[in-house]
Amino acid sequence: MLAILDPNRADQSFPSLSRALTEPNGLLAVGGCLSTQRIINAYRQGIFPWYSDEDPVLWWSPNPRLVIFPDRLHISKSLQKTQRKKTFQLSFDTAFADVVKACAMPRDPNSGTWLVPEMQAAYIRLHEEGYAHSMEAWFQGELVGGLYGIAIGQVFFGESMFHSKTDASKIAFVALAQLLTQWGYQLIDCQVHTNHLASLGAEEIPRADFAALLHRHHHRKPYASAWQK
Repeated sequence: MLAILDPNRADQSFPSLSRALTEPNGLLAVGGCLSTQRIINAYRQGIFPWYSDEDPVLWWSPNPRLVIFPDRLHISKSLQKTQRKKTFQLSFDTAFADVVKACAMPRDPNSGTWLVPEMQAAYIRLHEEGYAHSMEAWFQGELVGGLYGIAIGQVFFGESMFHSKTDASKIAFVALAQLLTQWGYQLIDCQVHTNHLASLGAEEIPRADFAALLHRHHHRKPYASAWQK
């Protein structure tokens, strides 16, 4: 039976990950709020919010979990070639809200978005408070790709990415992963399988292993970082 969270208690504990449903995979709790405290507590335990306009707030922890170990990042020869050409100009944390809004755009005219306005506002607030960050790819002054996520300890929790020009989001992701490696991050959470991320070296691990890695790394400070939290 799903746990029902109190929207007035941001500090309320989440249930054990073992209580997550197998169908739909990883659904753990319903309700609550999107306060910074609630969201950060969720990520520290391997839980994230994901819901559409018609739903209440839904909290998930799928099994298995898709992750990238930064030192195992895979860069294809064609992507290396694009990197060398320096087709895109890269930046981070310069257009966070624009990246979120671009990620929220439906992938096709008949689909909706999980990045409902309340979720967009929550992540923008997390950015303003120093938890959420973006990497941007530009082409001739136009934002053509990027991604955003949350950094806690030595873990980066990737949330969403977009591109309007081929390879823009991959180049942004590779640049971020390389920075995270330099800064001492140990894990990039990618949540669930996509071919896009698998091509970059993402691999599935059991949820229990993911939770153990989080427990080990989420409270450790990076060796060096341009980010404050």
